[in-house]
Amino acid sequence: MTIKNTISSFVTAWKGLALTLKHLLAAGKKRQTLDVKKDNYFSEQEGVVTVQYPKEKIPIPEVGRYQLHVEIDDCIVCDLCAKICPVDCIEIESIKGTGPLGQTSDGTVKRLHAAKFDIDMAKCLYCGLCTVVCPTECITMTNQYDRTVTNVAELTYKFSDMTPEEAEEKRQELAKQQAEKQAAKEAAMKAKKGE
Repeated sequence: MTIKNTISSFVTAWKGLALTLKHLLAAGKKRQTLDVKKDNYFSEQEGVVTVQYPKEKIPIPEVGRYQLHVEIDDCIVCDLCAKICPVDCIEIESIKGTGPLGQTSDGTVKRLHAAKFDIDMAKCLYCGLCTVVCPTECITMTNQYDRTVTNVAELTYKFSDMTPEEAEEKRQELAKQQAEKQAAKEAAMKAKKGE
């Protein structure tokens, strides 16, 4: 029984060594990087298959879902992307404007300031739901798949261009406008009662 086990172990070791030698001898032939759309993408099996990243990169499909990007000038701060996100990786804070703030590239009127628009890519599932519900299509998935960082906090991307001071100024303007409207309403009520 022990001789049989010994022979079996040598045969198994020889098979593994033969496979290693086969790949070692074929390593002189380098496999070319092919586009995923090519018909022979899966047929080329011989040669070195390791991609020498970052000098070489694997071709990525056009419909790939990778890093999120927000075109903040087109954002109407509707909060739909944050509401649909299954992992709550999108954090939005809006401030109502005192009037129309302009228009997006598709003609939608902007009425809210984006005081905060953060996406935590460490939590993101890359599901693409946020891009589907966006009415102005300002949130998109880019073709960038590698943003390597040493600190996880750097994976929180901040898209809002407002500073905390500017946000506080906008809040005060809104509070002032609301106070003026309330005072005018109360004055109108007093005048109506005085008639």
